[in-house]
Amino acid sequence: MDATEFLGLQPTHNPTRWYLPITGGIATREKFMFGGCGLGAAVAAMEAVCDRPVVWATAQYLSFAMVDSIMDLDVTVAVAGKRTSQARVVGTVGDREILTVNAALGSKDLPIDEQWRTMPEVPAPDECPRREWHVDDELSIMARFDMRLALGTPWNQLDGSTPVPDGRSALWVRMPDVDMSAAALAILGDYVPFGISQSQGGWTPSNSLDNTVRVQRLVPTEWVLCDVRIDGIHQGFGHGSVYLWAQDGTLLATASQSAVLHQRRS
Repeated sequence: MDATEFLGLQPTHNPTRWYLPITGGIATREKFMFGGCGLGAAVAAMEAVCDRPVVWATAQYLSFAMVDSIMDLDVTVAVAGKRTSQARVVGTVGDREILTVNAALGSKDLPIDEQWRTMPEVPAPDECPRREWHVDDELSIMARFDMRLALGTPWNQLDGSTPVPDGRSALWVRMPDVDMSAAALAILGDYVPFGISQSQGGWTPSNSLDNTVRVQRLVPTEWVLCDVRIDGIHQGFGHGSVYLWAQDGTLLATASQSAVLHQRRS
């Protein structure tokens, strides 16, 4: 299936308006939309409207879309050039704005094709322990992922005493039967909050304020390595990046986020 089907994103009679039913399958355990799903839905809608691939997209999260609500997504194409389009999406539930997404879309044939970053050396997915679900994960989007902890501390050992070195952690993630796409990568880029808890060695809840995905190259891969790097935490806010790698070491995309932290839980 493609990411549109995975998310449940639906078109309307208006070619620039889409809607997204908020179900448990795209929500957090707290029953609000998983931020990466909102960005992924906006990316899928913009690619359909513009008929061009997303190069980068950035979301600002303004409010929560709760389970059993419906989010409308309205696409505006601000500029449609010869090779590049600039577009935005506003997502609303009723008259309440949930997110805004800005993006550039397009492609261009040039002889330059380089990758300078390299994937970290971690065990292969089948050599990594399955990431155990936390409380109520079976009712959330986490139940739709197969996750293997490549670098970090299991949930049941996050007691505040095992922070990861250099604020860096990693997960192998598999989305069964979902085709590789910019929208799929946007979903998987939302792992800075996971990295914040790993950096503290204890479960530290946080909510994403934003999420930016920059697409490098789309290649088929069963597993994606989410290489999470927390840059710093200060005055209740954390900042970090996620490098998304194919199993063969191809850099698929990078993502970056800021998040607001809440009181650590045991």
